Amino acid sequence: MLQDLTQSSNVSVHSDVALVGKVEAAIAADDKKRKENEDEPLRRKPDLASIPQTELPRQFEVTLWDVLHTLARATALSWRGAGRGLAEHWGALKYTQALAGGRDSFLGLTDEGHRIADHYKSLQSGELGVGFALTLAEHLLSSRFPDHSVTIVPADTALRAGWALTSRDKGEKVKYRYRPPYFAEVWRPGEPSLVVPLACKGNHGDSATSAEQLASASAHAEAVHIGAWNETPGLLFSTQLPTDGGTMTVHALQAPGSGGRLSPVEDREANLNAPPFQANVMPDIHPPIEGLVAPEPVRGCHVQAKDYAWFQESLAHTTAAGLMAFTGSGHATARHLTDRQGRKRFTGYEHAAGMSVQDAAQTLFGNAYVGTDHVFRLNGPRVEAFSGVNEEVFRLLARGDVEGYRALVHASRHVRPRLAFDKDWGGPVSVHVDGSVLALRLLPGQDEEPRPGSGR
Repeated sequence: MLQDLTQSSNVSVHSDVALVGKVEAAIAADDKKRKENEDEPLRRKPDLASIPQTELPRQFEVTLWDVLHTLARATALSWRGAGRGLAEHWGALKYTQALAGGRDSFLGLTDEGHRIADHYKSLQSGELGVGFALTLAEHLLSSRFPDHSVTIVPADTALRAGWALTSRDKGEKVKYRYRPPYFAEVWRPGEPSLVVPLACKGNHGDSATSAEQLASASAHAEAVHIGAWNETPGLLFSTQLPTDGGTMTVHALQAPGSGGRLSPVEDREANLNAPPFQANVMPDIHPPIEGLVAPEPVRGCHVQAKDYAWFQESLAHTTAAGLMAFTGSGHATARHLTDRQGRKRFTGYEHAAGMSVQDAAQTLFGNAYVGTDHVFRLNGPRVEAFSGVNEEVFRLLARGDVEGYRALVHASRHVRPRLAFDKDWGGPVSVHVDGSVLALRLLPGQDEEPRPGSGR
């Protein structure tokens, strides 16, 4: 089973004019229902378009272990688990046996995946939807901007550096529950970033359900403006995981726009090594002035030109915090967060790699990594999981050198990624561009059951 995690398989990608039409019809139906119920209509992306096949192939090759690594990294700061910020990412491991496929076939739910769906249907589809959506988004943006690096940033954590989002946050609240769950930051060292809101959903239903989810995703992506009114680009995804044996399909659309670029103004350039700063940005998005009367602002978060440098710094620190949480380092995580972002949740925990002895260290593919480990049962057998980052990456971020980290990651972006079964480790190992690693193996003294046709 562990070797299967590194085997390539395929997912179907649906993005065409017909999908745009189905989503527009779903938007019209939802608007009509809201009007009948006397509910406020939702603000959505004004224009949706399909994504060219040159940027997102309609048959996309993936490996499950890479997708689970992406999901784990994305949820390291999620605040959803009981691990006080140091264990959320382990939740991705429950899906190691939920999907199966092959190089010449498409991924689909296994019996284990059906059992999970019977009890936790929305949880499974939602979390796997995040994993597949972010995997495809990184590929798409990397192909669109080949000379740049692409980083996924949890939007709620990044936004809390400037806005109070919920009742537990101090400050004037953003009175709007719609937000993109993630940002994609497209960047090069020393240059302003491009920020693209990502809205990711998933379901165990049919294509009609995905059209409805994309209609909702359009409202989530619209809730954050970066720069000019209605010019922030966005990517929308709905992953369909049918329980009837049908083909797993990622439905994807884009919202074109010329905004999202954090170009500096008035000589104020981003200093990524500056400590994280807690701003207090006023809520609401401001439409452009027409004539002599300024239109009423609308609900949401608006990153305006005066805040570009600060926002780029906040994105970089949030990314660094997520990497450090992935290693289990409390203090190294806390140094990259403000109080409203959850700094206090991570104080009181220390990673021994910051001192003379390491909490957990592994040599994988000949490179040294520091991090944390976790032992659990996989339907009987006991397995060990290891998550961490490249040792040099950890040293840089533990002392707050975000600029040095990004320079290192960008320079090695074409050579660092690796995904294979490491015989010396004894299981699948995924290394991402950001220097993070996720590895899994059976604990010693246990033999994996031979697979049919394996000859063992």
